[in-house]
Amino acid sequence: MKLKTRDDLNNLKAQHQVLLQNRRSAQPISVSEAQGKPRQVMVCGGTGCHASNSPQIVEALKAELQRRGLAEQINVLQTGCFGFCEKGPILEVHPDNVLYLEVSPKDVPELVEEHFIQGKPLERLLYQDPNTEERIASDLPFYHSQMRIALRNCSLISPEDILEYIAVDGYQALAKVLFAMTPESVIDVIKQSGLRGRGGGGFPTGVKWELTHNNEANNRYIICNADEGDPGAFMDRSILEGDPHSVLEAMLIAGHTIGASHGFIYIRAEYPLAIHRLEIAIKQAKQYGLLGKNILSSDFCFDIEIKYGAGAFVCGEETALIHSIEGTRGEPSVKPPFPAQQGLWGKPTCVNNVETLANIPPIILKGGDWFAGIGTEKSKGTKVFALAGKVNNVGLVEVPMGTTLRQIIFDIGGGIKHHKTFKAAQTGGPSGGCIPTKFLDTPIDYESLIAIGSMMGSGGLIVMDESDCMVNIAKFYLEFTVDESCGRCTACRVGTKRLHEILTKITEGKGTLDDLDQLEKLGKTIKDSSLCGLGQSAPNPILSTIEYFRDEYLAHIVDKTCPAGVCKSLLRYDITDKCKGCTLCAKNCPAGCITGSPKEPHIIDQERCLKCGACLEKCRFDAIIRH
Repeated sequence: MKLKTRDDLNNLKAQHQVLLQNRRSAQPISVSEAQGKPRQVMVCGGTGCHASNSPQIVEALKAELQRRGLAEQINVLQTGCFGFCEKGPILEVHPDNVLYLEVSPKDVPELVEEHFIQGKPLERLLYQDPNTEERIASDLPFYHSQMRIALRNCSLISPEDILEYIAVDGYQALAKVLFAMTPESVIDVIKQSGLRGRGGGGFPTGVKWELTHNNEANNRYIICNADEGDPGAFMDRSILEGDPHSVLEAMLIAGHTIGASHGFIYIRAEYPLAIHRLEIAIKQAKQYGLLGKNILSSDFCFDIEIKYGAGAFVCGEETALIHSIEGTRGEPSVKPPFPAQQGLWGKPTCVNNVETLANIPPIILKGGDWFAGIGTEKSKGTKVFALAGKVNNVGLVEVPMGTTLRQIIFDIGGGIKHHKTFKAAQTGGPSGGCIPTKFLDTPIDYESLIAIGSMMGSGGLIVMDESDCMVNIAKFYLEFTVDESCGRCTACRVGTKRLHEILTKITEGKGTLDDLDQLEKLGKTIKDSSLCGLGQSAPNPILSTIEYFRDEYLAHIVDKTCPAGVCKSLLRYDITDKCKGCTLCAKNCPAGCITGSPKEPHIIDQERCLKCGACLEKCRFDAIIRH
């Protein structure tokens, strides 16, 4: 069915809004009140839940409901990511608004019996408050401080059905742009909104569109950057898996605004589910006449092509990404000229991140002032973070700019795992810095994070506790940067290698105070002289950990100890007088370095000890200490 006019789109929306009438109701009803009424069961279909058998849960639910004669009353759908990844797979029943966590296929018969037959929630699968131990069916604390704009449709609609997207105002923003706005007025709205690039740079989106639009050329391009390479980041992947049409619609809007007729989605091949759903969305959009020639009978023609990346971190940098699409080596270019002036095949090109684009349709529909009213003075709107590490509620969160780290980690994230002490948070991935406890109340926005030696980045937020060694953390990120450096500029290619070598010396107990000075000097030199933003920000993890955790570097260098007990070369295992001579440690030592007679205290040969910890693990008398 091809939509030929704006009225056709509106009529289709009206016909299919019934699909959503029972979902996420503002006034949920009780499970017993919902008995006998049409219901929707939404099962999380993100990559994490996919890996934990959510497709099998869907099939088991459909089969069980069919067996019980409830299939006509209850519709089961697979959605995008719910965000609460720590507790997946997740399913939600509407209009009851009951959320079930950590569901498995074997839970399905009991769930159907309790919830749909007996009319009461299945208690054991509800969220349990760790403080009160109360079971909560809906309105979980994890979602309290969140505000979903980029993630607005994830977990609410089926990402593989264009009709569901149309039912939630899908492609209405495109119709508004085509028939009620000029390219200049669209740019004004985006500039008014204050939207800045969510891929890490934070450049004003409206200005980027304006620069591309104003360049004289017979052709222009729009590129969606879905090459999400930061360790621990999965924001873009989740948007593409849960709401692919929002990105397609935004690209259409951007294409019409800047004067492009062709767009590319550059996505890493390691995202098979996102690619699969994008391919379905593009096919459906073409079938409905929303991609291709004369869209909605206008003179606007636009098509989208998917290009696969091979997993190179540097291809997240826009000029390297452009070279990769062109079929050449993915290396950054010297700027200027900027892509808006001379990009893909020498034509003006606008490169926007997935999350940036996901914000465009609601901004067009609700206005720039609406979006600008959220966030801080210089950082408008919301930001999606992939919250990971030593935090209780690992997952995907979207909060207004200006929300503090404390709110994200302790209110939404539920605090530190195993009641340990918070030590630091890493924002911005390998390009960011480590933020200590004293900055927990720092509002998260572009300027505030840069001021304390970190950066927003694409949205990775990794939490560390007292058991993490900050020197080792800096080394971990440098290992990643060294492996991923494209090698074009000496500062990054050689400089990061030298930084890594010095860090390795320090973690092996061979470092000197001169090495600490060299880390700082070389780090600052690399920041000033690298070709692209990735090289320029590579030293951030080192410089921030030296500034805020200098005592740990000194412990490694001067005292030859690792306070967190992480760096193997600096560890020592000793047997105390609590030893009963049970011989378990000696029997389990892979190096055979523990000696002693039965019922007599044993001794560890420190020269032969592998620092593996097998003795500590097997000792039943707390007679072995690690220091």
